[in-house]
Amino acid sequence: MEVQQLRYFVAVADLKHFTKAAEATHVSQPALSKQIAVLERELGSRLFNRARGNVTLTPSAEVLLPYARRVLADIDTARTEVRELGGLERGRLRLGATPTLLTGFLPALLKGFHDAHAGIELFVEESGSRDLVHALADGSLDLALIILPLHAHDPALRTEKLFEEDLVVVSDGSIKARSLRVPDLERYPLVMFREGYDLRDVTLAALRRVRVTPRLAIEGGEMDAVLRFVEAGLGVAVVPKMVAASRPRLKVTPLSHPALTRSVALARRRDVPLSAAARAFRELLVA
Repeated sequence: MEVQQLRYFVAVADLKHFTKAAEATHVSQPALSKQIAVLERELGSRLFNRARGNVTLTPSAEVLLPYARRVLADIDTARTEVRELGGLERGRLRLGATPTLLTGFLPALLKGFHDAHAGIELFVEESGSRDLVHALADGSLDLALIILPLHAHDPALRTEKLFEEDLVVVSDGSIKARSLRVPDLERYPLVMFREGYDLRDVTLAALRRVRVTPRLAIEGGEMDAVLRFVEAGLGVAVVPKMVAASRPRLKVTPLSHPALTRSVALARRRDVPLSAAARAFRELLVA
């Protein structure tokens, strides 16, 4: 099994098209198809079903794909690490973050990092914690800023808690109280985030603990949509304080007795050494 064969395989798996995969990997389509056939013979199993131009993955390909991604990511990391032995004049940092952290916490940090290491290429992925953990596992990211606790324990993942983030209730002014307790949310229609959003999980878990059934006005939004729905008077929402501070049209009401918070952590793979760029960014975060 050769590295280039894995690159061709991943390209076809991602694009679902042999010709497009050949163009993406800068090889002729016959040459790519030949290498895929060689790989299939070596594995003793077909990897793709081809029917009238449609390409789908076989069960064998579904098993192979995450391992192939990890191998290729590790090779890229090793290549970058060797190139960076001379310092931080060049390299790449692949960073993931949840939407709220990306807009409210990271911009200033990334600006400082870029000013100090202008030769480092920055790639940033925005997603929920569960998706970011998957991206770390398959080697697509070097570091990720996620929300704890995770839904499932992964022994290959290492996390470092960075800080506690206060959550508040935002409204269009319909909340008159100076503060609220979590059970008080029963009185208000809620604008809820989509499935997989960390804030959705935190909010619903807090309501379950006090045996409150939420009254949902609307659900399924991303952060900007949720804030706009609240501004329009559709309901209230629980959001990070740092995000609420940037929306002057919203009234911010703190949660108390007790306060509602969430834990922000830095995550990475245990079995892959950090590149020089990733180490430098980690030091900036945990300093």
